[in-house]
Amino acid sequence: MRFFKSFKYAFRGIIYCINNERNMRIHTVTALYVFVFSFFFTLSRTSYAVLFLAIAGVMTAELFNTVAEELSDMVAASFNPVVRIVKDMAAGGVLLCALFAAAVGICIFWQPAKFFKIVSFFLSNPLMLLLLLLFTALSIVFIIKGPTGMRDYIRKKRVK
Repeated sequence: MRFFKSFKYAFRGIIYCINNERNMRIHTVTALYVFVFSFFFTLSRTSYAVLFLAIAGVMTAELFNTVAEELSDMVAASFNPVVRIVKDMAAGGVLLCALFAAAVGICIFWQPAKFFKIVSFFLSNPLMLLLLLLFTALSIVFIIKGPTGMRDYIRKKRVK
């Protein structure tokens, strides 16, 4: 039973990070877009493995950055130069992972002919273009408001 509870606690930590950290929501949405658009490319299993490792690295770094921020805020109620350094280093770790993940994405996806194929696919399928635009709008709201902000907004609309 403890084994399954550990999964529950781990998922609770991930959900907390998504709910409270805008950057984690950006990483989540970006990962989803990368995965969906990867189907336009012919990728090997190795390419997918590298892609998933890059995504996992960025999201893990963001989780550890959140840990560093939460612990730092708990330890120091007011400005502390050491806390600032800890937070800056944790944020630097996320930035480094994100930059290398972007480099992995460029190595895997830099196929200009495929970009034209994607554009022509959406231009020739207005329904798919509409769905993409709708999903993009929802993604922006999700990033800005977060899941709890979206839930609260929907509940307010129902009450009125």
